[in-house]
Amino acid sequence: MTKINHKIHTRRHALAMLSAAAAVGVLTPLISPLALAQGKQELRIGYQKAASTLVLLKAHGTLEKRLAPQGIEVKWAEFSAGPQLLEALNVGSVDFGYVGEAPPIVAQAAGADFVYSGYEIPTPLAESLLVQHNSPIKTIAELKGKKIAFNKGSDVHWLVISILKKAGIAYTDFQPIYLAPVDARAAFERGAVDAWAIWDPFQTAAIKQLNARVLASGVGVVNHHQFFLSARKYAEKNPAIIAAILDEVSKEGQWIRANLKEAAAQLAPIQGLDKDIIEIGLKNYAHIYKPVDSKVLDEQQKIADTFFELKLIPKKISTRDAVLAVPTPKV
Repeated sequence: MTKINHKIHTRRHALAMLSAAAAVGVLTPLISPLALAQGKQELRIGYQKAASTLVLLKAHGTLEKRLAPQGIEVKWAEFSAGPQLLEALNVGSVDFGYVGEAPPIVAQAAGADFVYSGYEIPTPLAESLLVQHNSPIKTIAELKGKKIAFNKGSDVHWLVISILKKAGIAYTDFQPIYLAPVDARAAFERGAVDAWAIWDPFQTAAIKQLNARVLASGVGVVNHHQFFLSARKYAEKNPAIIAAILDEVSKEGQWIRANLKEAAAQLAPIQGLDKDIIEIGLKNYAHIYKPVDSKVLDEQQKIADTFFELKLIPKKISTRDAVLAVPTPKV
């Protein structure tokens, strides 16, 4: 195979994986790629219903108020999980989004041109590997050969890999069942899978509503970082806007930490869950955001190297290629 053909094959393989990850959930119809409308600049933000900070930022409208004087109109698009959101960023349908630690790895290997704009400090309690309350499975070692449901290319994909590796189980020694959260819960509830790796608030909902049992959480296994990503060209052209988003997100995070019950009450009708469940889930996240640094990029590199070794991505990547060299000014 020639070098050119090999590059084409490699890119197609990576794009196929990213598309396959997106296929396990139903995408919200994507926003038009037009950047300007009636003289206004469009900022297109991808979010997940489980991403409480962005959900409340959208509900409160503070970002719109801040950017409106500059003629910037904020558009929001909802996605079922990180890989689906990253697929949209990859094809240019969103400018900014919030995802877990693994989706950026798959997206970068697929050629998506994005940059890390910020991250949430570790939240390992916000995801876990669940089994039915009456499951005979008591230890991770007993998952060998079993069916584990999770969203392909998501942060819980990395969680499953890490938990099993710690227990001495090879990635080839279990049956991955790739399902988006809603479908995975249905499969878990009817006993079609032996375990389910999932994040909050779905994790807490399963524990409270289905009496699911936590076989292992992310504590001591993964950091479970969450990342804010921007399309590279957008971030290069609009550093002040990115800074404004991150500033408003940080303010929203501070409000959530100080008003957990009120935040849960506001999220309940949006997320379709009992406010008590949402409040527990909120406590499992930090809601503290920082600029990306060398340490967190090193941690992302570890995930990237592992995914490559397991042939989950077709080429080696450097996470440091997905950052901007210039500082981001504030507005």
